[in-house]
Amino acid sequence: MSNITVLAGLIGAGIQASRTPALHEREGDAQGMRYLYRLIDLDALQLDSGALPDLLSAAERMNFTGLNITFPCKQAIIPLLDELSPEARGIGAVNTVVWKNGKRIGHNTDCLGFAEGFRRGLGDVSRRRVVQMGAGGAGAAVAHALLAEGVQTLSIFDVEVSRAEALANNLNQHFGAGRARAGHDLTSAMAEADGLVNTTPMGMAKLPGMPVPVELLRGELWVAEIVYFPLETELLRNARALGCRTLDGGNMAVFQAVKAFELFSGVAPNAQRMLEHFQSMNH
Repeated sequence: MSNITVLAGLIGAGIQASRTPALHEREGDAQGMRYLYRLIDLDALQLDSGALPDLLSAAERMNFTGLNITFPCKQAIIPLLDELSPEARGIGAVNTVVWKNGKRIGHNTDCLGFAEGFRRGLGDVSRRRVVQMGAGGAGAAVAHALLAEGVQTLSIFDVEVSRAEALANNLNQHFGAGRARAGHDLTSAMAEADGLVNTTPMGMAKLPGMPVPVELLRGELWVAEIVYFPLETELLRNARALGCRTLDGGNMAVFQAVKAFELFSGVAPNAQRMLEHFQSMNH
């Protein structure tokens, strides 16, 4: 039995179905820790991201070890923090906050989480041209991971074109001119693409549908998804029916949690055990 105790939580909107608490608590049990993980659901509390300052202060006073942050707070949280890790600063989004010596430190484990899943599930795919749907907090992390994993040109589409442009500019400063661009013509971008990545909430149980029209899919494409509730989104179901190689959102969900667990507890978890536990929850 270790004498480590962790009190963590997740702040986000509409997170009742989240697998994250069970993932953390079960691994904490396996490590002999006292590990509690609470959901702080803005929808259930009838709050919006304007409540973040109060929620952070409350967690601080209650001696929380750390918090995970999800949609729609990954960018809104940044002004409330004292320090950012290099990843979080580069990406411009935070999904993990840890208290250290009285300071609030923001980290991003989404980038690493997506990259690890991508290497495992799509390690050998062609990376010349990739289309990414979504330029929000998760999209920023995934785009960084894709370029770091060798994608040559990333076309980013977002309902707010200015968001896609801002993300592309940030990426080009990091990875070199021309590596990323805001997409304007989805049909032609998809016709040239090797792969498609969805980082929008489209496809979630509460937001059914597909981020791209089904007729733009073809069997040669690989398709990666970050939505994991359900694990088989409409996008993945249609892509698999065409024979596409696919990567579901479970990988990112697990591997971002692996890194967050380590940041909260100071102990490296057993990633394989967490992956197996996640899979058992989804069958």
